[in-house]
Formats: sequence, C-alpha cells, structure tokens
Amino acid sequence: MTSHLQQLFSQALENLGITDHSAIQLEHPADTTHGDYSTNVAMQLFSQIKNKVEYTNPRELAQGIVEHASKLLAGDDSFTGLSGCIKEISVAGPGFINISFRDAFFVSQLSTILEKGTTFGTNQSLKGKTVVVEYTDPNPFKEFHIGHLYSNIVGESIARLFENSGATVVRADFFGDVGMHAAKSLWGLLQNFADDEIDLENLAAMPLKERIAYLGKSYARGATAYKEDEAAAESIKQLNFLLFKAAQEIVLPQFDEPPQVDFDQFITSSECDFESIKQIYAMTRKWSLDYFEEIYARLGTRFDNYYPESRTGEEGYQMVLAGLKKGIFETGENGAIIFPGEKYGLHNRVFINALGLPTYETKDFGLALLKERDIAPDFSIIVTGNEINEYFAVILKSLGQVAPALAQYTTHIAHGMVRLPEGKMSSRTGKIFRGEWLLDEAVESAHDLLTSPSADVQHTSDLAEQIGQAAIKFAFLKQNVGGDIAFDFAESVSFEGNSGPYVQYAHARTQSIIRKSGGSIPQISGAASLLPAERSLAQLLYQLPEVLLQAAETYQPHLVAQYLFAVAQAFNSFYAAHSVLGENVTSEQKQLRLALTMATGVVLKNGLLVLGIAAPDRM
Repeated sequence: MTSHLQQLFSQALENLGITDHSAIQLEHPADTTHGDYSTNVAMQLFSQIKNKVEYTNPRELAQGIVEHASKLLAGDDSFTGLSGCIKEISVAGPGFINISFRDAFFVSQLSTILEKGTTFGTNQSLKGKTVVVEYTDPNPFKEFHIGHLYSNIVGESIARLFENSGATVVRADFFGDVGMHAAKSLWGLLQNFADDEIDLENLAAMPLKERIAYLGKSYARGATAYKEDEAAAESIKQLNFLLFKAAQEIVLPQFDEPPQVDFDQFITSSECDFESIKQIYAMTRKWSLDYFEEIYARLGTRFDNYYPESRTGEEGYQMVLAGLKKGIFETGENGAIIFPGEKYGLHNRVFINALGLPTYETKDFGLALLKERDIAPDFSIIVTGNEINEYFAVILKSLGQVAPALAQYTTHIAHGMVRLPEGKMSSRTGKIFRGEWLLDEAVESAHDLLTSPSADVQHTSDLAEQIGQAAIKFAFLKQNVGGDIAFDFAESVSFEGNSGPYVQYAHARTQSIIRKSGGSIPQISGAASLLPAERSLAQLLYQLPEVLLQAAETYQPHLVAQYLFAVAQAFNSFYAAHSVLGENVTSEQKQLRLALTMATGVVLKNGLLVLGIAAPDRM
C-alpha cells in the first residue's frame, strides 16, 4: 500500500510540475482519527519550490497535491484499485496530507492475511542477496555473560529479518580461542589443579557445567595474578606463545590451512611442557564450545560458520604486514605495528604487539578476508556491544585502506548494555552476570506465574521455558538497539503490560477462540462494516509486511516488538468490547470477528517468530 500511495503522490507532483519526489514519506498517524496514512511532503518541498509554483504556503501546496491526486483516482485507470480503497484524502494543520481507507479495504486485507498464513509479512526485497550476520562471539575459557546473550538476541532477530526479506543469511560466530584471556585461564587452571590435587582426567569426569564453572574460576585466578604478581604475569606471557603454537597444530588442520606465522621464534622459555599444554588446551577449548552450543540450541540459534581467532589471526597477520609495506601501518617505538588513527580524527591502535603477536584488530582483518573467501556476501553485518564503537571506527577505517571492498559492504551494529536490579546482585558469579543465570531466573519466574492459583493451565517445563525466553527477548528487543536495557523481572515476566508474555497470551487467546469455533476459515462479505474496536484492530493487522520491511532496512527489530504490542492491545480491547461466538452474535458478525481473530493470530505468530520468540497455542 505504501508504494501505491507513493506512486499516486509522485504522479500528482509531476502534474504540478514538481519533479523532486524524494520527500514523499508516509507514516501511520498515532491518532487514527487523522487517517490511516499521513505525509508531510508539502511542508518538506515548499521551501525548495516556493518560487516555482503559485502556492503561497505549504498548506496551499498540500491542497493542490490533494486535488491532483483526487483527479488521478477518479480518472486514471492505473489507480482504479487504489480509488476503491481510499475513503478520503484531506489536508490538516500547516500542510499534512491525511489518507483514510474504507472499511472494505480492511476487510479485504483480512482475507489476504488468512490466505497467505505463515508467509504473510514476507517480502523479496533482498532476493538473490547473501548476508552474513556475525553475532554473540563469546570467548572460550570465559563465562557466557549477559552481554553475549543480548548480542545473540539482537543478532538472531536481524538475521531473521533479512531472511524474511528473501536474503540468503549466513550466521557467523567469531570467538577468541587464543590470546591472553586463554593463557590466564589455563595458567589459573594449572594452579587450581595443584591446589585441588586433581588433573585433566578428573575434570573431564565432571558434568559439563561444572567443568565450565571450574574454567571460569581459573580465569578469575589467572586474571588477578597477572595484575598482581610479576612472576605469574611472565609465566602467563610465555604460556600465551605456547597456546598460539598449539592452536596452529589443533585448529588449522580442521580448515586444511597451513600455519603462516612462526610462533616458535617467540618462545624463549617456559616451565610448561608443550604437549601437556596442547592436550589441556584442546580439551578445555572443546568444552567451552560444547557449552556454548547448548546455550545456542536453547535460544533457537544455529550458526553456519565459525571463525576462531587462531585462524583469522594468521590471515590478518599477513594483511597487516602487507599494509605496513604500503605505508598504511607504522612501526612504533617499541617495535609494535600500529595504525595511525589520529591522522583521521580517530585514535592509534596496535595491530601486532611488541611481542610479535597479532592483536584483536589483526584478527578482525583476517575475519573480514575469510568471510569474503568462504561466503562472498553482498552485506556483512557485525553485532557487538557499543563499548567498542571507537574500536570499530578504527577497524573499518584501516580495513578500508587495506581492502576497500571488504569495508564497503561491512556494517557494525552496536547494542547497549544490560542493567539489572540491584536486588539481584547476590546472584552474581564473581563480577559477571552469566547469560544462563538470567535465562534460568526468567524461566523460574514464568513457572511461578503459571502455577499461581489464578493460572488457567498447569505448568509445563516447555511452556515456562517459552514464556521465560519471551520475557527476556522481548524486553531486550522492544527498545532501540543502541540504548541500554534496564531489565526488570516483574515487568518483563508478566501477562500484563508491554511484555513478551503479554503478546504470547494474546496469541494463545486467539487460538482458544479458533478451537472453540471449529477452525473453519470464515466467509466474510466485502461490504461488511466495522465497529470502532473492530476497525482499530483491522487498521493495524495489514501493516505487518511494511513493519518487517522497515525493520530490516534500518536494523531496528524494536519496530516489530512495538507493533506486536500494539496489535495485542488492540485485540484485547476488541475482545473485551465484542463477543466473537456468543449467542447474540449474528452470523455475519461471527464470521467477521472470527476473521479478525484468526488474522490476529497469524500476525502475532509471524511477528514473534521473526523476533525468535515462540507463539504458544495454549497458556
């Protein structure tokens, strides 16, 4: 509908002698008494063309546009279908153009929704395009914290939005399996082994979650020692070299790729036996990745490509050395290779440190190259927390000089941070809120909600899981991606208010009504008229396709969440105002209201699935 209206107003402007149509932006007024669509095109254009037209102010221009649009609707065969939908085009205020639709249009859209079913809301705007979406990116040997959970939820929703637009989406996970964090963790692990009088075999016999907790405790010990103990810090540095070498022998063969960097040259001395370290590294790395896979499966995420830093660092190393020869990079006073970001209003960053090791920056370079080699995407989207915005500004600037094509199709999307109520601080693990802890807490809250005396159905673990995840995902996605999230359990795990469970419950209510009706597709008359509550709901339902398209184009899944909440509210108001299957309902009313109910179910379910949220049929 948006495109049809844009064509109408474009032609009206042409007939007025105005060739600039870029200002035609249509939106849905918050107050539907102002119409179903509105545009401020007259106000946008007037200052540019006031000396070229006879109108003296934007309102007069708007009236001229409306007159020509009305003539087109009445006399141009190409707009015949549109003329049957539009009830009125009017001018309001200083020059807003408002468009109102007939009831027949909304009724016809109900039929369209029911006919398309699970495909309603899809589009083909990105058909033939390949998009790689990289997100989550937790590091082995460390905790999967709430920041990773947030990144996963945002990244998965964006991936689904692209798929909804017809793109081939490749989900990518980039993780740091080498680096100082790994060395700190394994150093702490060796110390804990000695203190606890256990070894790798004893640790392997523990359940996976206990192994991961032990690794987390080991990392905390290593990180503390690195800061406070010079001897320990030196041991960790030497262990770091061994891990880079171990990764070359363990990881690179998995990709059938030879080593490109000689790490033996950096190993001067070490108290650790290389073969023992290699075995511990291989096992603990696998445990971490296995644990992450359990969390991904729980969240409904499936990654297609995995990019360990031990692999990307090799590729990036060569890119940085090549850039050094071209003068893109410089050698610092301590021998480190840096990108002089200050020359571009940014900040300098080290790409190869004084020890000769690749930094995160170099690994990101290699990642970009490997994505091109493995996937050849049309677009590459990277989702991270906003605390590294300045880092990515340097990465994309330097990458643009070394490999311009890779930088041009790469977009960085930064989400905010998650803030939790102070009352939950006692549930921390060290200084980190674990992502799995938040999931478990939300599911437990959902369980309490389902087993309360007023609950409609008995609790099931699957339903509690679906509701708990909906609470978290919806709370994270209902706000603009760039802002921080203040997560509140009472508000989020609730069947009332702006929450995931509220939207889920509205969907479950539609399914309950449908089951009682027998489930047959209703037969509705095109001449049916709508009562206010029916119209308020119908005015929203047909908008799902444009909401999903806009959300994909702007990387803003919150548009979908806000829309679904509005639909759920409108449906509940409709349900409170009108009986659907009651004895006093006429046959015609029953069919119309069943159509509204079924269409609402389709819209809520399709929209929730794009956000990665389940739509239970019973609650």
